[in-house]
Amino acid sequence: MLFFTFDGGFVIYFQRAFETLKVKIMKAIMVVGTTSHAGKSLVTAAICRILARRGWRVAPFKGQNMALNAYVTPNGGEIGYAQAVQAWAAGVLPWVEMNPILLKPQGDMTSQVIIKGRPVGKVSAADYYEQYFDLGWKAIEESLNHLGTEFDVLVCEGAGSPAEINLKHRDLTNMRVAKHLNAPTMLVVDIDRGGAFAHVVGTLELLEPEERALIRGIIINKFRGQRSLLEPGITWLEKRTGIPVVGVIPYLNKLFPAEDSLDLLERNSHKKNSELNIAVIRLPRIANFTDFDPLEAEPTVSVKYLSPKQDLGRPDAVIIPGTKTTIPDLLLLQKTGMAEAIQNYAAAGGTVLGICGGYQIMGQIIADTEGIEGHAGRYEGLKLFPLKTVITGQKIARQRQVTSNYPQVGLPVNGFEIHQGRSRVEMAALESESYRPLFDDANLGLVDNCESVWGTYLHGIFDNGPWRRAWLNRLRQQRGLHSLPTGVANFREQREKLLDSLAVEVERHIDLTPFLS
Repeated sequence: MLFFTFDGGFVIYFQRAFETLKVKIMKAIMVVGTTSHAGKSLVTAAICRILARRGWRVAPFKGQNMALNAYVTPNGGEIGYAQAVQAWAAGVLPWVEMNPILLKPQGDMTSQVIIKGRPVGKVSAADYYEQYFDLGWKAIEESLNHLGTEFDVLVCEGAGSPAEINLKHRDLTNMRVAKHLNAPTMLVVDIDRGGAFAHVVGTLELLEPEERALIRGIIINKFRGQRSLLEPGITWLEKRTGIPVVGVIPYLNKLFPAEDSLDLLERNSHKKNSELNIAVIRLPRIANFTDFDPLEAEPTVSVKYLSPKQDLGRPDAVIIPGTKTTIPDLLLLQKTGMAEAIQNYAAAGGTVLGICGGYQIMGQIIADTEGIEGHAGRYEGLKLFPLKTVITGQKIARQRQVTSNYPQVGLPVNGFEIHQGRSRVEMAALESESYRPLFDDANLGLVDNCESVWGTYLHGIFDNGPWRRAWLNRLRQQRGLHSLPTGVANFREQREKLLDSLAVEVERHIDLTPFLS
């Protein structure tokens, strides 16, 4: 009341001061890991669901993420897919503020930089922090301020390790965020790969005193075996570090969105009751392979991720997935012989499905006159579709709701687009009825008249349970198998059950008291 002025200067000053104060007093929990793949994303999602079930209005936050698995928010902004899952775990819609910086590697030592959901440029790793550090931290502060006005608590996830001494001075994601929020922090370590105690002690030794003071508990993740055999190590670790071990989480064989394609090497498994085998080509810059989580969750389907150098074999279907750099991955398919193998497979009547970049690869021509992907020129595709694509600087990112024409007419289908290509279908092919639109929007995909060659720009297509089952039933009919029921729920309902079970399991094995008191 003492600061009203006609020019508004003091009002603006104290408004900004109050916004900063709200961030400092807002409840936040920080989750960091001793290494990449320690389980930070899973633990963050579990805590979001645990707190939501306790009645908190909670949101996830990851200041900076580097991933090719992305999701499009309702307002058309891109964030990491893992943060979208964490938002769903919290029972809220994904917002761009939950992941204000997203870096999408392009394979040539550069990344596309996305800030608050929108692409702002392409930069090399060496130049990134010089060009984007200040802008990035501003976006992080603004996002925290915004989230602080809407939620009771933030569950913040770090990236990689908080103790990379060559990067700490420019780390936007880990302890800089924890210090800014004065957030009690948990340190997660993966014991399954060995060296867990050394990882914990080494990480703590490399933290600054004010950073280490924020570490309120250690979580041992991915534990297999008898807990009693671990107790002497826990006792030693607590005495050595002065920090309690607040949880030992067992190895949870759960489907959770991986951050990068390294995780795909561990996801190939043959199910005992498998009746269909689907091969996904593991492109070097594979993107949004979360598209296939619903297929992996099907009890009678085995999904195998194949390197372009491997033998294609005779699967029931081949999927060419999305990619951040369509042309370089197309050239690799041609160089390794996988392109010819797919063409021969399709010619013999095999089913091929392309999604986003994979759809573009299946066309006649891909042109990149500006060298946006680093390979300027015109390139021949697999020629499975009468499709010509031009790579452009303007990205399309939006959610979509359409109606299917195939494999079953009239099914509602939800998904999202993320692509920088504009594709044009040769009208003669549509007029001859050799190819038909997959949906009521003809720009979103095609299928040939034999229903063996499919393609779409729509990510998340398999999340739609009835559409997924109708597509699988076509494969099953070719094998002489009975059809599966198509009146099934969408994958989001299955994901909800998964998140509930994940929260129940994790809550049994960790104590959140030090982080909430």
